[in-house]
Amino acid sequence: MVAMSTELIAGPWTYADLEDLPDDGRRYEIIDGLLIVNASPIPDHQGIVLSLSMLLRDAAPADVRVLPAPMDVVLADDTVVEPDVLVARRSDFGPKNLPGPPLLAVEVLSPSTRVIDLNLKKERFERAGIPSYWIVDPADLHFTAFELVDGHYVEVADLADGDQWEATLPFPVTVVPAELRY
Repeated sequence: MVAMSTELIAGPWTYADLEDLPDDGRRYEIIDGLLIVNASPIPDHQGIVLSLSMLLRDAAPADVRVLPAPMDVVLADDTVVEPDVLVARRSDFGPKNLPGPPLLAVEVLSPSTRVIDLNLKKERFERAGIPSYWIVDPADLHFTAFELVDGHYVEVADLADGDQWEATLPFPVTVVPAELRY
């Protein structure tokens, strides 16, 4: 697997600044005023994003949308993220973005975003009150799920390739990491 590159640019950056950046195929996110610039993801990464999106879409109730990146999630003026997959109530979307926390954020790790996804994003998603956060490592199809309990994430699933988990949040769905490779 080839690493995607990530660049961190000190700010403070805001959502207004983000809207002025070029549409050049890179992914721009802001976390607590820090601009994070990622290269386009690789095919293995996107295959897992597609598989998860389809799995979630097929299980989602009618009042919920499942969308892959890019889709801005505005958690604060200085924090705008693009989870690889997000799940939110249809009524929560604005015309251009999701102005608030989704029900579920999913990140598929890459070598260049691993530290950010496992630490900075996890902490920021927890602080924003996102009820469920899933992480998939494409290297070995390791899957970890966290749910918000009393304002803090608690690990509720830690799956290897062939394991299975029955999620209840944001809605019932069966996750089998081995079935995510596309």
